[in-house]
Parts: sequence; C-alpha cells; structure tokens
Amino acid sequence: MARDEKKLVKLALPKGRMQEGVFRLLGDAGIDLRISSRGYRPRVSLDGFDAKILKPQNALEMLHSGTRDLGFGGADWVRELGVDLVEMLDTGFDPVRLVAAAPTELLEEGRLPASRQLVVASEYERITKEWISKQGLDARFVMSRGATEVFPPDDADCILDVTQTGDTLRANGLEILDEVMRSTTRLWANPLALEDSVKREAIERFVLLLRSVLDARGRIMLELNIDEAGFESVVSILPCMRKPTVATLGDGSGYAIKVAAPRDSLSTLIPEIKARGGTDIIVTEMSRLVP
Repeated sequence: MARDEKKLVKLALPKGRMQEGVFRLLGDAGIDLRISSRGYRPRVSLDGFDAKILKPQNALEMLHSGTRDLGFGGADWVRELGVDLVEMLDTGFDPVRLVAAAPTELLEEGRLPASRQLVVASEYERITKEWISKQGLDARFVMSRGATEVFPPDDADCILDVTQTGDTLRANGLEILDEVMRSTTRLWANPLALEDSVKREAIERFVLLLRSVLDARGRIMLELNIDEAGFESVVSILPCMRKPTVATLGDGSGYAIKVAAPRDSLSTLIPEIKARGGTDIIVTEMSRLVP
C-alpha cells in the first residue's frame, strides 16, 4: 500500500558536527537509520517518518517554510534566522556561548571605546546588529565567513562568535566582554505540523523516545540493602524521581532499596550511604527512563 505523503512527518537530520551526537541518540532510542547510496535520504525505522539529511541552517529554513516538519538545529541559528519554530527538545549537545570579544588593548575599563566608530565582524548579522543597537555603539557590521577570531585588530575592532572554552579567543589576544546567548542542539517543529493531529501524535512519540534516552544518561540505577535501624537515615539522603522502591529482605532483617539517582551525585552519595549502614550497593547503567 502506498504511503500517504501528506501524513508523513518530514524529518530533517543534521549534516556536519551535529550529526554524530544526534545519530547516536537515535540509535540508543532504538531508531535505526539506513543510509542510502546517495547518502542524504536515510530510511528511518519509524512508521510515518520520511528523513532527509541537511545542513542545520538549511534544515531550519526548510522547517520555517513548511517543507520539513521536524528537525535539529542550534538555538543560535534559530535566533539569527528569525524563524518561527517550536522547541520540542533540548538535547544539550554541542553547548556553546555566543560572545562579544575584542583585543584587550582596545578596551577601556573592560568596555569598547565610545570615542570613534567601530567595526564588528560576525557570521551572525541579525544578532550582531541587535547587539550593537542594544549597546548603543557607533559601529559598522562586517560579515565573516569563518575564522572570525582572526579579524581583529586589522579588519575589525570586535567580533561576535561562538566559543566553548574561550581558548581560541585568548590565543588570538581577544578578551570576552559580553555573553550574548547560550546555544545547544535542539529539536524543532514547524507550528503547522503540530496542528495536524496525526503528525503531532507521531512527533510526540518521537520526542518521548529521545527524551527517555537523554533522561537515562543523566541518571543511574542505585540499589542497596539497609537494616531496619538505618532505614530512615538512608532514605532521607537518597535523591530519586518520586519515591524510592522499597522491598523487605527475604529474611526480614531489613530492606532492599532502589532509586534512579542523578549520575553526578554518586561521588558523595555512595560514601554517605556506607556511613549510614548501607551495604551491597549496586550501580547499574540505564538505557531508557520514562517517568
């Protein structure tokens, strides 16, 4: 039977640096991708989905125009392109800061000089012009098409660029003077796709699968035994989603407790459990977590 193309969720998958993290997320969620010989139209093991691999900026533009229903892209480019999209999921991947930076010797008490017209270079024209206006600067925008950090001091006084650690900026003699925004890879939907009940249901199922993996990555399953005397003391320190799962030990001497604890709590939590009489502690990785 032929598929109803109008009811398919048209999914944009990222090309480039975002691809590895997104493809791994899909795989961990049990979504199989089979890349065709042409390479940009993978088959997705989800009924009702049609996928295409696009550069993230193109994907966002296609989402805005309505030729794609769902896709991945950075929050920075959603703001830059001015596209009207609905954020469905923040993967937390590819975290960056969009910052303003300038040569240290140019700054006056950490600020750009107000005594002359400045030149500001960036790949982000819309955001940069908004920033110039907000700062009240007398400045001219120059488009950068890569390696923005090399513009100062000869070709620009200041830049707006993304950074993870700031190391590249410092290596080029630049000092961060303002953080404009933070960005990560996120899943976006066209608003009209969400008004279609069939597409919305499929999109929500897709989001549930991905979120279950992301939530599981942030937690571990922690199991332990405790005698009756130490039960209340141990339970009082256990971080969990709602309530710990508690069962009586076979010989009635105490309890077996199980919680989905935040991964970053382990270094302090395990010694504290031992100090309060907990024994037989087991830590298990989780692949999915659905509240």
